[in-house]
Amino acid sequence: MARPVFLSSALLLALLITDCSKKQSQESFTQEPQVNIDLEQIKEKGFLQAIVDNNSVSYFIYRGTPMGFEYELLQGLAKYLKVDLKIRVISGIEQSIDLLNRGEGDLIAFPLTITQERTQYLSFTDAQFNTTQVLVQKRPSNWRRMPAGRLERMMIRNPVELIGKEVYVMKESSFKQRLEHLSEEIGGRIIIKEDSATAETESLIQKVALGQIQYTVTDQTFAMVNAIYYPNLDIRTVLSLPQQIGWATRKNSGSLLAVINQWLDETKRSGRFQWIYDKYFNNPRSSQIRMTSDYSSLVGNRISPFDEDIKREAKNIGWDWRLLASIVYQESNFEPAAESWAGAVGLMQLMPAAAQQFGAADRKNPQQSLRAGVRILKHFDDLWSKYVRDKQERLKFVLASYNAGLSHVIDARNLAKKYGKDPAKWDDVESFLKQKSNPKYYRDPVAVAGYCKCEEPVNYVRDILSRYEEYKLLISDV
Repeated sequence: MARPVFLSSALLLALLITDCSKKQSQESFTQEPQVNIDLEQIKEKGFLQAIVDNNSVSYFIYRGTPMGFEYELLQGLAKYLKVDLKIRVISGIEQSIDLLNRGEGDLIAFPLTITQERTQYLSFTDAQFNTTQVLVQKRPSNWRRMPAGRLERMMIRNPVELIGKEVYVMKESSFKQRLEHLSEEIGGRIIIKEDSATAETESLIQKVALGQIQYTVTDQTFAMVNAIYYPNLDIRTVLSLPQQIGWATRKNSGSLLAVINQWLDETKRSGRFQWIYDKYFNNPRSSQIRMTSDYSSLVGNRISPFDEDIKREAKNIGWDWRLLASIVYQESNFEPAAESWAGAVGLMQLMPAAAQQFGAADRKNPQQSLRAGVRILKHFDDLWSKYVRDKQERLKFVLASYNAGLSHVIDARNLAKKYGKDPAKWDDVESFLKQKSNPKYYRDPVAVAGYCKCEEPVNYVRDILSRYEEYKLLISDV
């Protein structure tokens, strides 16, 4: 529903890493599917497990909201498939392929370069877009005051000028492969300096911007985003022909691949794909804001302006602060003056009676609202601890009670018990909570609170816990 070096190697790894040799590839990742999981099995389990990278384009958190080019497309795909979306963040294409073929993911949602070699062990979706490899070089310190012609003469535009120059690339990347081919084409040796296997290509981009190295290579779309953050970079020198970019499935997931291509075609024809693409690649101002904000996981470890208050109150209830942050986002989007149609106010959306009972004289005061909200959560946790011993299960009862009120959750629990289900398991209770708009159930004598359109608390619990899992992927617990 967290480093000035905000770009990760995984995107470039995804785009560019090639195998050193067949033997090394076989040792580093599983090339053949080890499971038979296709569209039917994904729908049965109810979720799509997508493997993504955390970087300034694909997936990150901004002001408490998961965002990214890949992420927004995946949300649309999951909705199209009528399943939930689960995210797994991985650094490195080889590890991603290994997890995919072992069944620990259903789809690699990196912007992968579609190569003939990779088709031996992956099935690619239709191409999403094309890109090229470009040289990243630093403009001189006084470049803004230079005549355009003089500045242009100082930049490398002809690849022949790279002969004898050191160009840094990631270890065994296709950047390296391209530079090797380029050396042959121009009849002179480019000195290729490979960084360590764990180094981030985006850190190489930063090193160029800071003058620590002279040159590196990246893909054009990615370079454009970086150049927003580092305006002293020049990325105009193209070193390759266009490359097709797509996602990948297992070789034996033919039905899934077919429906992804169908969805992709419809998304492109509707204009939705282009809108998302423009949002992340062609909107310089919004990209710069996201990439420099204190509340972006690309920069630091903050979610909101109230993180310290949230951390302090989370200790009072013994919860992970990121869980409480997810609740606050769900309630108010971190807006202290937020007010609902029903009259709930503040970060924790307190009604007047609850605010008075739990000590919030000023509901718009962030500290008072958080303190009272946590007291309410603790109150529900104490109540449910008598009936639901499992802490993780109990959390869902607490969240639903905070949203819908205790009485409706008790009704659903009583209905679950009456119909032979486990009243201490949320999945069983949830199914009856959703039935509380059905006269058969809300008029049952055990349902004393009566009618409730209780899809909202069910979604509330799911959304908070889903967002919490995503916060845990990108934000540390301290």
